[in-house]
Amino acid sequence: MAYIASYVKLGESGELARRAAEASEILRECTLCPRRCGVDRTAGERGVCGAGAAAEVSSFNDHHGEEPPISGSGGSGAIFLTHCNLRCIFCQNYPISHFGNGNPAPPEKMAAMMLSLQKRGCHNINFVTPTHFMPQILQALDIAAGRGLSIPIVYNCGGYESLHAVKLLEGIVDIFMPDMKYGTGPGGPRYSGCRDYQEHNRAAVKEMFRQVGSLQLDDGGIAYHGLIIRHLVLPERLADSRQVLEFIARELSPDVSLSIMEQYFPAHRAAGDPHIGRRITPEEYQEVLDIVEELEFSSGWLQGDPFFMEQDML
Repeated sequence: MAYIASYVKLGESGELARRAAEASEILRECTLCPRRCGVDRTAGERGVCGAGAAAEVSSFNDHHGEEPPISGSGGSGAIFLTHCNLRCIFCQNYPISHFGNGNPAPPEKMAAMMLSLQKRGCHNINFVTPTHFMPQILQALDIAAGRGLSIPIVYNCGGYESLHAVKLLEGIVDIFMPDMKYGTGPGGPRYSGCRDYQEHNRAAVKEMFRQVGSLQLDDGGIAYHGLIIRHLVLPERLADSRQVLEFIARELSPDVSLSIMEQYFPAHRAAGDPHIGRRITPEEYQEVLDIVEELEFSSGWLQGDPFFMEQDML
């Protein structure tokens, strides 16, 4: 029997609409993310992320480049949202995330995207960079659920999240897929424009794990519930990989599924930077894999270019 996502029942009871309304009120004095800009997005004001009242989408498609249990054979139903609450100078999607290249997607239109992706045979709906458009996503999801959407929801975010916003997603999001970018070092303020990344990232990821637990797969190896944490290895240990991985093992579980990414290159404004203006070396990547082994993580993926390859991390 196919998995029916829990948001379907929340839609039937009216709880999903209630959560969408509560989240939408936040837009009047926006505190959706830890920046707490306080702007009235319903009146056309824009904060650090650059987003306004309406959601904007760059593209949507059946995406086959995610981790194996997310993409599967049918692809992940990715909806790429514009703007971002992080200001990463090495952003590989900067035309979308920094410059906002996309088109308005009111709730009816976004709901139609979701239903189209489900009809194509996608395994899930994968919201890419959703943090600043969470209320609009919930509005659209309520419409789509009422019209037959039932596949899992993936919340694919940068990890700089408001705890209050994450709590509103309980029972709605099936799979959380956050980044854990940095520890206490200079990376957050220097490269992503936020001094408190670690504090808010850790609190949000702990809440995500409380809600969904470890990753669960169906008989075909497709994920339908749980947590995947992505960690991008940066040059010169600037991602504080040991700190990040020790936190996951100690505060969450060594059973958490990890995606250790090696595709860093100096995109956007990182070219020429004395520290991150180069690709990582094989030795830098291997150092992080050695930490993964040392901490006895049990599941996850190592990244080849351009595909993810499932590996035994025992």
